[in-house]
Amino acid sequence: MIREAKVERKTKETDICLKLSLDGNGKASISTGIGFFDHMLEGFSKHGFFDMELKVTGDLHVDGHHTVEDTGIVLGQCIQEALGDKKGIRRYGNFLLPMDETLVLCAIDLCGRPYFQSDIQFPTEKIGDFDTELIREFFYAISYSAKMNLHFKLLSGGNSHHIAEAMFKAFSKALDQAVGYDERLEGILSTKGSL
Repeated sequence: MIREAKVERKTKETDICLKLSLDGNGKASISTGIGFFDHMLEGFSKHGFFDMELKVTGDLHVDGHHTVEDTGIVLGQCIQEALGDKKGIRRYGNFLLPMDETLVLCAIDLCGRPYFQSDIQFPTEKIGDFDTELIREFFYAISYSAKMNLHFKLLSGGNSHHIAEAMFKAFSKALDQAVGYDERLEGILSTKGSL
């Protein structure tokens, strides 16, 4: 069974349609109106082997905040929905991703409890026209709408583009690990019996 979900969300600020497959090949069709954000999401899809179809129309005449944050909300909802009852999944994932001078750690627990922690600071306020502070908003939104613990640590780094890209790729690799099946599991990896 292929685990996938489709979520549509329309507000006065954004109109989003996202289809996500957790058991894909890394194929992506992404259009958010923000070139750098598209590039990061394409990397997420490719390196996590997640198939994504994403179309976002947002109030970019204001700024990119609503587009980025709301995309995080919808992506989190898709992850949560596609996982279903979470039977047989590893639940935990972590990845240490190098990118030149940058080294980023991402750790995930698909526990059903939202929590976000990150010590990552960017040396610049912008990457091209993209506000780097929006990256935190994006991952925060995912963690809460997917009900996951999500942690980032910056172990080294000096280039904002490298740091951002390492975050997205580390997240995709950690998530791929967490949603993967462990053949030893017959039910759910929890002493409570539910996640």
